[in-house]
Amino acid sequence: MRIARFTTGDDPMYGIVQSKDGQDMVYGITGDPLYTEIRPTGTIVPLQDVRLLAPVIPRSKVVCVGRNYAAHAAEMGDELPGQALFFLKPNTAVVGPGDPVVMPAYSQEVSLEAELAVVIKRMAKDLAPEQVADHVLGYTCANDLTARDAQRAENQWFRAKAFDTSCPIGPWIETDLDHSSLEISSTVDGETAQQGSTADMVRSVAELISEISSVVTLLPGDLVLTGTPAGVRTVPAGSTVDITIEGIGTLSNPIVRR
Repeated sequence: MRIARFTTGDDPMYGIVQSKDGQDMVYGITGDPLYTEIRPTGTIVPLQDVRLLAPVIPRSKVVCVGRNYAAHAAEMGDELPGQALFFLKPNTAVVGPGDPVVMPAYSQEVSLEAELAVVIKRMAKDLAPEQVADHVLGYTCANDLTARDAQRAENQWFRAKAFDTSCPIGPWIETDLDHSSLEISSTVDGETAQQGSTADMVRSVAELISEISSVVTLLPGDLVLTGTPAGVRTVPAGSTVDITIEGIGTLSNPIVRR
């Protein structure tokens, strides 16, 4: 099931994206699927006629994982960490499909990072790996944009990772997905940057979320970004970045400087 958050010009609402007679349609549902039972409202709109929004705005946090693909760690000149490397993005970093990514004024070197994002559906603390699946609503595409020059300049990553619009997600949440071996890629103006597979993760989704839950309580709507494959590159203002994950779809965002 594909859960989207969208608007037709009125207040945002949630819907289920399904194909009917060869055309993708959005079927409106009541409330927020994180908290309420999914019930149809009777609203049915062609997907092409809606504006898709970030499928979830985390109530609390985005937890990200660094160096979870060996080839990416190598291209950055880093060793694989002995324990998982975690950092946070605030919910103000989250934007949706088609929203502009605004390059921060203090950076001249913003890089893309295609990532599989996990959406948490219920409070999670001290989970064993085998308990993780019951706490996951689904999966979406994410771009962990990074001010690489700021990252090199200081030991902590707040300026590099947390700037507004640095975490586009979408186009929707896919709830039925075997995430163990999915193609994941990024392009800049149609030119391939990254081409990898989630099978190459050093630590699995279950391992990551289990370990994160031993540090912090994960809340409904929180996101966990699971790392990026090799091929990261800078993105110039005026370009468009596409993140594609097999079984989910494509997230597209323009890059701007103001």
